[in-house]
Amino acid sequence: MEKEKKTSEFNIEAELAKLPHTPGVYLMHSDTQEILYVGKAVDLHNRVRQYFRNGFGHNFSPKIGRMVSQIAYFEYIKTGSELEALVLECNLIKEIRPRYNTLMTDDKEYPYIRVTTGEAYPRILYSHRMSRDNARYFGPFTDRSAVKDTLSLVRRLFKIRRCSRDIEKTMGKNRPCLYYQIGECSGPCSGMVSQEEYRQQIEDALRFLDGDTKEITRRLTQQMKQEAADMEFEKAAKTRDLLSSIATIMEHQRINLTSGEDRDVIALARNEKDSVLSVFFMRDGRLIGRETHHMETDPDEPDCQVMTAFLHQYYAGTPYIPGEVLLNIPPEDTALTAAFLENRRKKKCHIILPQKGEKHKMLQLAEDNARLVMEQDIERMRRHEKRTTGACRELADIVGLPSVVRLEAFDISNISGYHSVASMVVFENGEARRNAYRKFRLRTVTGPDDYASMKEVLSRRFTNDSLGRFPDILMMDGGKGQVHIAETVLDSLGIEIPVCGMVKDDNHRTRGLYYKDREIAFPRGSEAMHMITALQDETHRFAITYHKLLRSKEQVHSILDDIEGIGPKRRQALLLRFSSAEGVKNATLEELAETEGMNRKSAEAVYHFFHEGETSDPDMTASLEVEKDNCPDMTASLEEETNFE
Repeated sequence: MEKEKKTSEFNIEAELAKLPHTPGVYLMHSDTQEILYVGKAVDLHNRVRQYFRNGFGHNFSPKIGRMVSQIAYFEYIKTGSELEALVLECNLIKEIRPRYNTLMTDDKEYPYIRVTTGEAYPRILYSHRMSRDNARYFGPFTDRSAVKDTLSLVRRLFKIRRCSRDIEKTMGKNRPCLYYQIGECSGPCSGMVSQEEYRQQIEDALRFLDGDTKEITRRLTQQMKQEAADMEFEKAAKTRDLLSSIATIMEHQRINLTSGEDRDVIALARNEKDSVLSVFFMRDGRLIGRETHHMETDPDEPDCQVMTAFLHQYYAGTPYIPGEVLLNIPPEDTALTAAFLENRRKKKCHIILPQKGEKHKMLQLAEDNARLVMEQDIERMRRHEKRTTGACRELADIVGLPSVVRLEAFDISNISGYHSVASMVVFENGEARRNAYRKFRLRTVTGPDDYASMKEVLSRRFTNDSLGRFPDILMMDGGKGQVHIAETVLDSLGIEIPVCGMVKDDNHRTRGLYYKDREIAFPRGSEAMHMITALQDETHRFAITYHKLLRSKEQVHSILDDIEGIGPKRRQALLLRFSSAEGVKNATLEELAETEGMNRKSAEAVYHFFHEGETSDPDMTASLEVEKDNCPDMTASLEEETNFE
């Protein structure tokens, strides 16, 4: 009802007349309230009116023409300047990802090396982001495995600690760790090195990370020669290997420019359907890495618009902006884009289009790389897009929806009503989103009543705001009955979400969807069918795994947790030592008392439990025998899947 009210009350001509002559951002909506397009304007009044002049989309590209034909109403946000409008536009595009904006199809995070210089005994760590703290950061880097290799090398070279202990509080209270024993840590936690000596190790590591390897190379070379002269050939070989590792790292940085500036080199390559942008990272005059990005573009879009869209989206998300950005295609408004970069960087940033010299050669290298990636990788990108977002578009067409991004599926698992549980699995853009999975333990239903169980679970899911935004479509594991249960729950809550049943054939393979009281078969070779099959299988797996976990915990509880004074830690210690409940039963009182975490009183409780009639049936112990593998570590495989009970 809200959608109908919004679109029916909106008079486009009247609203166009109200538009202010100020900078701002406008959002175009469809009749289903989907945001089709986000744009910025120096003058909202003049810019937005252009879309409706001389008929819908008359003066625009076919892509924008299709968008304009779907506009039911628009919104706008006034800003203080064109730069503020640009910043807001970038943030909204990244958050909403409207389908008619030119979008980057990949969203990357860049790792850093973090040195905790604010600590008395600093550490060198891998970091996913740069924060405002007392640490020193190196990066961002494009190769995560290279960052981890560098971290490992630096720690070994300079004997930097890896533990997270508060050394000033625990100094001397702990024995040195294994890294100290194998010579890869200087042992500050046990007072094996003074704070001044350790600080010198950190300073050496910082110089190394800054690229100054001459001193460490000279020192290691002398050390290797001395070790060889002392006939300590094993140590000399290890030192030689470290020198080789340093040489390998520096070899990756062999391409140099004459100056030591930080710069990004960005080149665009296009064909009729695709656009690829190659980015080379130059830091302190060295090429430290490269990456490529694929853009969804329209053939009629000018190169300058594609470059502008990329620069705004890319630098709105990347954590570091260099002092120079070299381009082979100018953006639409170079001055505005430069101001945007300077606003993000808080320093001057120059956009350069070099025509000759070394900078031009680097730009040509980036352009050649973009063309090569287009030739080699574009088919792979298309296949991935077809399996993910393409499958979502196909599903939307099958059920007649404008778009499908988020799917949720539910399943019930029990054995004759015992430990009834449910799983909620989420797919977004055709891929599993594991951090959104949820598990439910049934509260109000007893016995094997799947319909009542599903009613409870759906009611709990759609009345709990912490479980994320609602899905675009709800997928039920079953046919007419399950679908109608879901529709009844949603109607009672006043929620409008399409509901489909995932129907299987006699061979237990997904064959179609039950939607609006009819079964819809998938086309042969359908990507949507493969996605729904994966969703259905994942929903079963998640529910069954949770049910098995609860049964395993119950088995452990039935023997040892019923003994007074025996909790999870003592139970685990007993099982680790005696392997099974049968082993615990056969242990002597002295053996029980000697077990880690046990005292005389708890040992007597265990001994009397097994030897004074509580388990008089000799077959009971055998039937409930618990193996060592059923210790609490069994939950490791599910540690990333959130429990919602």
